[in-house]
Amino acid sequence: MASVSADNAAKPRRAPPALNLPMDQVAFIIVKAREYDVKEEDSDPDEGSNPADDGQTDVLINKADDPVREELLGAIRSLNDDERIKLVALAWLGRGTYDIDEWKEAVATAKTEHSRRTAEYLLNLPLLGDYLEDGLAMFDEGIVDDADKTEGVDGENAPLGNMKDKPARQ
Repeated sequence: MASVSADNAAKPRRAPPALNLPMDQVAFIIVKAREYDVKEEDSDPDEGSNPADDGQTDVLINKADDPVREELLGAIRSLNDDERIKLVALAWLGRGTYDIDEWKEAVATAKTEHSRRTAEYLLNLPLLGDYLEDGLAMFDEGIVDDADKTEGVDGENAPLGNMKDKPARQ
C-alpha cells in the first residue's frame, strides 16, 4: 500500500492576508492611473494651436498642470501612511515582484524604501492601474464597472485568471 508523505501532499490554498485598504479609493486610483497611462509627453510645448483646431487631442498630452495627474496624486496622498505603503506593496504583487505569500515582506520593504514621496513613485510606475488590479486579484478582489461586472486586465468583463469562482466569458 502506497502512502503519500506530508511533503508530497498538495497544500491547500491558504486564505489571503487581510488587505485593509479602502476599495472605493483603490478603484478610483486604478481608473485614474489608466487615464494617466494613456497620456503622451508633450512633443510641441510651444505650439500656437487652440483646442478646437487640434480636435481636443491636448487632453492626451501629459502636462505639468494635468488635472488627471493632480486627481491621481491627490487620491494617493489622501490615504494614510499605512495605506500608501500597502498600495506600493499591492502594485509590486501585481507586477510580480512579490507573491501573495510574501505580502508581509512586500509591505516591510515598501515601508523602508518608499515611505516618502509615495504618490510620485507610484505615478512613475508604467501600468500602475493594471498592477494594482492584478494585485487585487491575488486577494480575490477586483473593481466593478457601471454594469456591476468585475473587470480584468485581459478584457472588459473578463476577470483575471487567478480569481476563484470567476464567471465564464461571454
